[in-house]
Amino acid sequence: MPESWVNLAERIGSDLHVDLSGPGSRRAVLIRALRDAVREGRLAPGTRLPPYRSLAADLGLARNTVADAYAELVAEGWLTARQGSGTRVAERVRPPKRPRKPKPAPARPEAPAYNLRQGTPDASSFPRAAWLAAARRGLNAAPNEAFGPGDPRGRVELRRALADYLTRARGVRADPERIVVCSGFAHALRLLFAGARGAGGGVLRGPFAVESYGLGFHREILADSGVRTVPLGLDEQGTRVAELADAPRARGVLLTPAHQFPTGGPLHATRRAAVVDWARGSGGLVLEDDYDGEFRYDREPVGAVQGLDPERVVYLGSVSKSLSPAVRIGWMVLPEQLVDGVLAAKGEREAWASVLDQLTLADFIASGQYDRHIRRMRQRYRHRRDRLVTALAERAPHITATGIAAGLHAVLRLPPGTEASVVKAAAWQGIALDGLAAFRHPRATMPAGDGLVVGYSTPTEHAYGAALEALLRALPPSS
Repeated sequence: MPESWVNLAERIGSDLHVDLSGPGSRRAVLIRALRDAVREGRLAPGTRLPPYRSLAADLGLARNTVADAYAELVAEGWLTARQGSGTRVAERVRPPKRPRKPKPAPARPEAPAYNLRQGTPDASSFPRAAWLAAARRGLNAAPNEAFGPGDPRGRVELRRALADYLTRARGVRADPERIVVCSGFAHALRLLFAGARGAGGGVLRGPFAVESYGLGFHREILADSGVRTVPLGLDEQGTRVAELADAPRARGVLLTPAHQFPTGGPLHATRRAAVVDWARGSGGLVLEDDYDGEFRYDREPVGAVQGLDPERVVYLGSVSKSLSPAVRIGWMVLPEQLVDGVLAAKGEREAWASVLDQLTLADFIASGQYDRHIRRMRQRYRHRRDRLVTALAERAPHITATGIAAGLHAVLRLPPGTEASVVKAAAWQGIALDGLAAFRHPRATMPAGDGLVVGYSTPTEHAYGAALEALLRALPPSS
C-alpha cells in the first residue's frame, strides 16, 4: 500500500484507510480524511477513535497536529469527546444515503418530421407585431374597471367588436347582450351541457343528433355530460337532416354547415332551411360550429345558418383556426332564452378567457387587423391547397382530393381497404396525419370510405414542400 495510506483496523476494530495525500498542511489533510471517512460511512456513528497520541505515532505526525484535528472535528460536530470515554464519531452524524441509480428513461418516440394533421394554423404566421400593437392600444383605452371583477358575458369591447364583425362577415344576427365569450368551442359545449346528467338538467339536454363524421372529442364532451348522440348520414349535399324525422327524441343537432368536418362541402341551401324548419316545429335547437368559415377559395361565402332564425340556432366560433389556438377565446351567439342559463353555468368565478386577451382581440378586430390577417392567410392557404392538388394531379392522379373549396384541410380519397396501410406508410415517412376512419361515429350506418385527412395549414412555408414530397411517397400506387 502507498505510504500515505494507513490501516487503522487494529486501532478501531474496523478496516479503515486514511488517505493523507492531497494539498494543504498535514493538519488540514488529516481533518479532510477523517471527515470524508465519517461522511462516507466508513467510520460509523459511535465508533471510538484511537487516542491522539497513538494515531500520531501510527501516522508519523506530531501529537499537536492530531490533537488539533480532533478538536476541530469536535467543534464541527463530526466527533464527540468526553472524559473517560475517549473520542468517538458523533451519534447524530449519519452518512447520506447512496442515491439510487436512476432507471434509464424509456426512449421517447421521435417527433414526426412533418405535421399534416388538420385543425392547426401555421404558428409561424401569427401576427406578432400587429397583436402587440393591439394589446398596447387596448390596454391604454381600457377603463379601470376592466381590471376588476368582470362580466361573465365577457368584455363589452370584445362583444361589440364581435357583433359588428359576425354580422358583416358571417351574416350572423348578433346582439352584444346575447354573446357570451368563452375559452373555445370545447368550453362552449361544456357550458351548454353542464349538469345535463343530473336531475335538474343542464342548459341543454340530449339526445342530440350529430354528423356521422366529426371530431371525436366533441362527442366525448357530450357523452361525459350524459348526452347520447345520434349520427346523421352525409352525401354530396351535406348532412342528411331529413333523418332527424327518424330521431323523434332528439332535442337538437350539432352541425358544421359552412364546411362539413372533415369531409368538406357546405350544407345545401334547401337543407339549411329544412333544419331550421325542423327546429321550429320540434322545439329543438341547432348548434352551428363555424370553425373555419372565413377560409373559402373557389366559391362564394356561405353565411351562417343562425341568420335564418337566431332563436333556434346557437352560433359557435373561435379564433383557434383563424388566428391561433394559443389565444384561448371563443364565443357563443345565443337565443335569448339560453343566455341566463349559460351565464349561470359559467358562474361568477369561472376560469374565463383572459381579460387582457379579450381587450387585445377587441382592438385587433375593430382596427381591421383581423380582416387583413384573414385575407393574408386565405391567400397563403389557397396557395398551399393548390400545390397539393397540382402535386396529386402530376404524381398521383388516381388519388382525388375533396372538400377543397374551403377550409384548412383536404380529404384524399383512397382505394378501398388501403387506409390503414397508407397511414402506417405515412408514419414511416415521418408524417403525422389521420385517416378518415378516426372521425367516424361508432354507430354511423352510412357506407364508410377510405381516405386521409390532410391538413395543409400547419407546416411552415419552408417545410411544406418537403412534407408534400413525403406524403406522395406514402400514397399507394395506381392499380
